[in-house]
Amino acid sequence: MKFARLPTSSVPDRHRARPQMSFMMVAALAAALGLAVASGPADADDGFQSCVVGLKARAREDGISARTIDGVLAQVNHLPRIIELDRSQPEFTTTFADYFNRRVTNERVRRGRALVREHRDLLERIQRDTGVPPHYLVSFWGLETNFGSYFGTVPTPDALATLACDERRSAYFTTELMAALQIIDAGDITADQMKGSWAGALGHVQFMPSVFLRYAVDGDGDGRRDLWNSIPDAMASAGNFLEQLGWQSGQRWGREVRLPEDFDYNLIGRQQKHSLSHWRSLGVTDAFGETLPDVDLPASLLLPAGHRGPAFLVYENFNIIMRWNRSEYYALTVGRLADQIAGAGRLQQPPPDDAPRFSRDQLMEIQSHLNELGYDAGEADGILGPATRAAVSRFQQTVGMIPDGHLDQAVVDALDEAVSG
Repeated sequence: MKFARLPTSSVPDRHRARPQMSFMMVAALAAALGLAVASGPADADDGFQSCVVGLKARAREDGISARTIDGVLAQVNHLPRIIELDRSQPEFTTTFADYFNRRVTNERVRRGRALVREHRDLLERIQRDTGVPPHYLVSFWGLETNFGSYFGTVPTPDALATLACDERRSAYFTTELMAALQIIDAGDITADQMKGSWAGALGHVQFMPSVFLRYAVDGDGDGRRDLWNSIPDAMASAGNFLEQLGWQSGQRWGREVRLPEDFDYNLIGRQQKHSLSHWRSLGVTDAFGETLPDVDLPASLLLPAGHRGPAFLVYENFNIIMRWNRSEYYALTVGRLADQIAGAGRLQQPPPDDAPRFSRDQLMEIQSHLNELGYDAGEADGILGPATRAAVSRFQQTVGMIPDGHLDQAVVDALDEAVSG
């Protein structure tokens, strides 16, 4: 049977697709009410309380009940540690070797295989409904909460209010806070029980509140969407989310490949897509040296650890995974963990573990240097994303290095020399 999709948290349509209110809008509203928003660390608490005044007004505008506003927003606390964690997400500050090896472990693969067997009937039913195979669902489950063993202990209203009152992503987290209040209003969970990650993610599969409202389903037929205590609800919701994002049934996420010695590294990056037939004509093989299929399947080439590490051809489902979490490291790890849960072996070319780890400040300085030299790395935000890797690749090509887009100490030294020169 198809799992029941309850109304969007039983919330009236007027609550959906509301314009986002940024921190500046909240601040302006608070000022209009006669409260000043703090501008310095010494007044941080006063600034937070002023921001909360604006959040309460937004909640009333969105139709949140007075009971929830008074019982939740009136009690939220500012958590400075949340801001620190927002600035140091591991997907963007660690090396691929460190990120991957910590998550794709023998124990996690073993546990994932056992859970596929234990919940086979449920998972196969979800696959029939959504097209998402069991090993992918369990892979997401393993990466998000280690198969439900750790949901996070941060009070969600506190976390989201803290982030909503921070300028970096105020509009986004204001919307998520309003969604969390709607979930509480609908009775899916109480405010005291709503705890999760530092960023406000919830339950077995760590849905953000807005994702919960839109995609969570009742998988066990009890009339509720309980992503904390119901594995059927959590797995069915994950499958529904991926299906609605556009999951391609019957297609893999990607595969590990091997590159020829004379390979043109200018072809790497998700922005470039070629058919498997084309990659085959360039001498790219599978990870074991066997010929790739001669099919017209679009694929992009990624080298997350540079030319000394593994190479991957990724397909459309890889892009779907990235809509769950916008990190190439995360999406590659989901895919590979799913492969190994399904019976595949380890990577044929493991990532080298000698790559340096750069702090956010160091990455911002590197991005500034690239921009100064004319290699557009985008905003100097300290996040090692596709734009920065593309800029590194262009710089490497200029100075005669292999343009694999991989940031290592040799690249940093060359950048320093170019800037000082």
